[in-house]
Amino acid sequence: MISKQTTPAWAAHQALAQSSFCRGLAWRPVGPVKIGARVEAIAIPPGDTGRIYAGVGSGNLWKTVNNGLTWRPLFEHESAFAIGDVAVSQSHPSVVWVGTGEAQPRYAGYAYPGTGVFKSVDGGASWKHLGLEATHHIAKVLLHPTNPSIAYVAALGKQWIPSPERGVYRTLDGGAHWEKVLFIDEVTGVVDLALDPKDPNTLYAWAWQIEEGRRGGLFKSRDAGKTWRRLTKGLPTGPLGRASIAVAPKSPKIVYLFLDNRAPSTQKDRPFMGGEVYRSEDAGESWRKVNTDDLYDVFGAFGWKFTDICVDPRDANRLYILGNHAFQSRDGGATFQRLGDRILRVQETPGRALHLDHHELVIDPANPERLLLGNDGGLFLSYDAGESWLHLNNIPVAQMYFVATDNQTPYRIFAGTQDNAALVGPSDAILDDATPDPWRSVYLDRWTGGDSFVTLPDPTDERFVYYEHQNGALMRMDTTGSSILSGGPSSESLRPRLPGLRFSWYTPFFISPHNPRTLYLGANQVLKTVDRGATWRAISPELGEPAGKDRDAVPTGALTMLAESPLVPGILVGGTEGGRVWLSTDDGATWSRIDSGLPRKWVSRVTLSHHAAATLYLSFTGFRENDTRPYVFISTDTGRTWRSLASNLPPECVNVIKEDPTDPKLLYVGTDLGVYLSRDAGQSWESLSATLPSTPVQDLTVQSRDSELVIGTYGRGAWILDLAPIRKPTSEPLFLYPIRDITLDPFPWDSVPGDRRGRPIARFSVVSDTAGAATLTVTSASGSVVRQWQANLLRGANTLTWDLQTEHKTDVPAGVYQVEAKRGTRRTSTTLTVRRSGK
Repeated sequence: MISKQTTPAWAAHQALAQSSFCRGLAWRPVGPVKIGARVEAIAIPPGDTGRIYAGVGSGNLWKTVNNGLTWRPLFEHESAFAIGDVAVSQSHPSVVWVGTGEAQPRYAGYAYPGTGVFKSVDGGASWKHLGLEATHHIAKVLLHPTNPSIAYVAALGKQWIPSPERGVYRTLDGGAHWEKVLFIDEVTGVVDLALDPKDPNTLYAWAWQIEEGRRGGLFKSRDAGKTWRRLTKGLPTGPLGRASIAVAPKSPKIVYLFLDNRAPSTQKDRPFMGGEVYRSEDAGESWRKVNTDDLYDVFGAFGWKFTDICVDPRDANRLYILGNHAFQSRDGGATFQRLGDRILRVQETPGRALHLDHHELVIDPANPERLLLGNDGGLFLSYDAGESWLHLNNIPVAQMYFVATDNQTPYRIFAGTQDNAALVGPSDAILDDATPDPWRSVYLDRWTGGDSFVTLPDPTDERFVYYEHQNGALMRMDTTGSSILSGGPSSESLRPRLPGLRFSWYTPFFISPHNPRTLYLGANQVLKTVDRGATWRAISPELGEPAGKDRDAVPTGALTMLAESPLVPGILVGGTEGGRVWLSTDDGATWSRIDSGLPRKWVSRVTLSHHAAATLYLSFTGFRENDTRPYVFISTDTGRTWRSLASNLPPECVNVIKEDPTDPKLLYVGTDLGVYLSRDAGQSWESLSATLPSTPVQDLTVQSRDSELVIGTYGRGAWILDLAPIRKPTSEPLFLYPIRDITLDPFPWDSVPGDRRGRPIARFSVVSDTAGAATLTVTSASGSVVRQWQANLLRGANTLTWDLQTEHKTDVPAGVYQVEAKRGTRRTSTTLTVRRSGK
């Protein structure tokens, strides 16, 4: 039996969060809402048309009780944020199981690991960790239909290295103990499980070598997983890729497989056979290929992230398969028709197509016309078997690679996302239910998405925004133009066309802080333009490593990060996939290696100081080697020597390090699990994650004018933190920081008293030297009390809010108000100016 284990990394993460001076500072989520993110897992309780559980690949688990009108996050303060599968007990619908770690082993972008299996017995209100944390990626949680104590788990194991934790696990006591019941070897995991609904002792499993091999295939057990045998009759001999299994509920002897046949193809321009549907009518003992339609283009060469198949619970000949598009068959898998693109959206967007890349389909057994579809654009609901869809794009999730800000009022946030395009939104966005989302897309591709990374406004002309697709496809969009389509008449390709270039998936580029018409871009060489991208020239020799294969630690050998000193023009530093770090002090005329003694890991960030030209910061990530150690370094002599700043950082991959523009001792780090602050130039770190969901922070930036830290997360979008208590520490025992002026828009609608959806609130930071209750009092200019309430303060920095309403639940009039905090005999106060829109 395999017993549960603690997770030391999570314990360290929590300890830092709870001991932090800033644990009471509240992060503010600002969106976007309508953009969406990759949904990989969906579950519905039997007979309940209101409750839906949706697992966002790296954005936690979400629940609705009203069929998608509103959503609430579950599972957002656990040791894992990546959802591989979610399952609801048929016999006890309040029992919910989550298998963590994404089931898409992506070689570009991110497929985050998890920490095992979790279980809730109260519909997701609370969770218990059930172990199996070393499985990393759980593709399936299969529950016994009548016995809630029996569950099976399909574990892919570690993505990048051999792993003995792969296989099928079984529990007979509700997760208290686990037994590994199917194991092939250290490179072959299990990606799908299915059971016979009329005989739950009969199980099927698909074993898979990422990305292909001959050791996997279909396995069957007739004794509840005690023993297994491989089924091969009528199936291809391989190499075999990923596959999914579907047992027809009405006729369980009918079993389908949708598999990625990696055997070489004789057809030109096809490296292998690709997608095929197989059917068995004798419970898997023999098989025949049934598709007469050519299914290669369902997912082409990308079967490693698709192959889902589902059977109508009332019609064994009606089935669905998923790939880049989704398809339905009504003749037992012989022919297929693409599902419809008629779409309504909860939040309106310019896109008109059903998003690409489908990962999960759930058919409501009580009404097979009701479908729930998860793809890279989010969650979709159909009541006519996929002819038309409602896009439930009211879940505030987005997988961001990059964030930047400008200096408009309110300032804007620019972001590049995984398959949901480049975005821009206001920093004062409010994420309340049933309120419009003010974010907008810089562009969309013709499938209503698009991979994006660095996204920057053009300083020379506010109409234009620079953005990029993967592998160096730099673009510029006229946001006032007639078309939002990337590649359309309002966009312009700026991709460098020099010979011999190789680009990483995320291609670094930036606008020079010294000349707004000059851009630099990192490939395997450094490229420069002085005319906004019209022409490019190489200013370096080959700087990268030899290119490897897609799943190697060094796939392209190109630069991953590139930066210029904000103090001295022409000081450039770049880092590569394999850990090479290069310096030029003469704008590319000469280059030297400055990575002596540094790890040979993927360079995740290069940052040059705002305060001393010779000071450089580097972070590296071992993500592609299943290495979670923090790698952060500083050099104060332009790279001749380096010193580690890892100090007391927990074992979390580091994605970004930034220096505060106003104080060189203030450093910020974003990791795969949160944000950390150093007040002493990296000698020690404290957590800024106590009020942040468990989420990977891919980028961060300081908005100096407003003194705010903006982060871009790969799952939960953008968040903002007030930096006033950090930048301006106080020795006062109780101190209330100044509150920014607020403008109230008129609200003419007849609404429930106290309804504040979509309306601004006052946020203010209070520092207290002891924990305890405080009284907050708001008074008008005449001295009358407008509002008074109690708040519990933590020792350290705290965020408090006021809804700008009186004791009678009416809006306060425009004016200047005094806000006072009182704890015992201590008092502190400041003023707040409330304006009306247009005044």
